[in-house]
Amino acid sequence: MRARRRVYIANTGGTIGMRRGPAGYAPAPGFLAEQLAELPAFRSPLLPEVVLNEHEPLLDSAYMTPEDWSRIARDIAANYEDFDGFVVAHGTDTMAYTASALPFMLEGLAKPVILTGSQVPLCELRNDAFENLLTAILIAADQPLPEVCVYFGGLLLRGCRTTKVHTQDFEAFASPNCPPLGRAGVAISIDWPRVRPAPPSGTTLRVVELGQPLVGALRLFPGIAAGVIRSMLLPPVAGLVLEAYGAGTGPGNDGAFLDAIREATAMGVAVVVTSQCLEGGTALGDYAASSCLADAGAVGGGDMTAEAALAKLRYLLSLGLPPGDVRRLIQVDLRGELSEGAASARLPQPLPATRREL
Repeated sequence: MRARRRVYIANTGGTIGMRRGPAGYAPAPGFLAEQLAELPAFRSPLLPEVVLNEHEPLLDSAYMTPEDWSRIARDIAANYEDFDGFVVAHGTDTMAYTASALPFMLEGLAKPVILTGSQVPLCELRNDAFENLLTAILIAADQPLPEVCVYFGGLLLRGCRTTKVHTQDFEAFASPNCPPLGRAGVAISIDWPRVRPAPPSGTTLRVVELGQPLVGALRLFPGIAAGVIRSMLLPPVAGLVLEAYGAGTGPGNDGAFLDAIREATAMGVAVVVTSQCLEGGTALGDYAASSCLADAGAVGGGDMTAEAALAKLRYLLSLGLPPGDVRRLIQVDLRGELSEGAASARLPQPLPATRREL
């Protein structure tokens, strides 16, 4: 008889375990554990063995910072050998950022890490929290996925491809440029050809710290003043995700705007151009209005989400790489964050570079 599978839940906060208070829903220490203990499904012998660890403090995900990403990664690494899979209970507002950062931080990952949460707290009579959490646990226990994923609203999505698309629907997340890795209906179905290969047997999990490089993000809008982007590129900024129009176009007729980018990239600042469109990606050079950004030293982010581009840029800058290598690797698929057609190459992990590790 197969031994009972073990799943570790890191409860970071978020709507799933919130309680209504005088100012609205807010995290409540111990509340999620209390509710789960009262549910028959979570006492069933058919359920994997579940260990719940509550982070301190519990956070609305709007309060999350990269330091909290590190806390989650360290928690997983500290318990990695003792569990078959991991679930991260997380707020929805910044879940896509955490799900984009963890694949870069958890180097050598060979077990499933499933982020989930809910639009309605578990304490409410009608909620999406129960199904999301229960299915995430079952996926983490039974599916040998060597990836960080988001499970939400019946869909299993690659973490570094997700973005939040709805504030009210239970199907709150999408993966616009990458089909789901799985679906949960009557049965849980995994599209195994789309799953990334596991690292070689015996690979040790390492947490790669993202360090403290100052990275920003700026969404273009008609009439943006050159002073806005110049201020975003002032030292000590090391990188900027520029959310451009369409396939990567911007105000190429504004010499001061382009000069600000040119001067910053000449000083080693990495400027990555993503698209404001949910589907498709950038192709610098298709239009004169995008070629000018490339001529100024910016690089295209392909079909990465803005969340993935931000996490990846911080990761590459934390490795201490020369600026040219950062610009090159931004355009290389490292963790499934880029589609085949949008990436110039694939590199194995780990990267041969200086890094900060735990």
